[in-house]
Amino acid sequence: MSSATWTRTSTVARPAAEVWARVTSPAGIRHEMRPWLSMTMPPRLRRRTIDDAAGLLGRPLGKAWVLAGGVLPVDFDDMTLVALEPGRRFHERSRMLLFPHWEHERTVEPVDETTCTVTDRLVLRPRLPGTRHVVGLLFAHRHRRLVRWGEGSGAAR
Repeated sequence: MSSATWTRTSTVARPAAEVWARVTSPAGIRHEMRPWLSMTMPPRLRRRTIDDAAGLLGRPLGKAWVLAGGVLPVDFDDMTLVALEPGRRFHERSRMLLFPHWEHERTVEPVDETTCTVTDRLVLRPRLPGTRHVVGLLFAHRHRRLVRWGEGSGAAR
């Protein structure tokens, strides 16, 4: 199957530094993906933040497991961090069971002191028909949950 590119930008009503800390934390990632999915952290990022990972650029971080309902492993993300601008942007390349090529770039940009934008850009090559559409739905869901969190109407879990 051919590669596809997908981009989504949302405005979040919180300062960029607070949003960056949230979207790069295990709790923030889990919150965005719930209730449908969750994800573990790869071994080299456990007990660390992504901002601590500059020395790991270009080296495999290991597998992060994608969990249906937060418990059942349904895929893995064999992740390599290829770019990092702490507090602003990360870019990772991965190999997954459903996607032999997966690139995810997330950027957090301040709009003003109390608001920022979050942009996710994905480049992926799916193994199965329809999975590209599912990823679009998942990231739309993640952005809705992130925006609600920013508004204070999303659970902080």
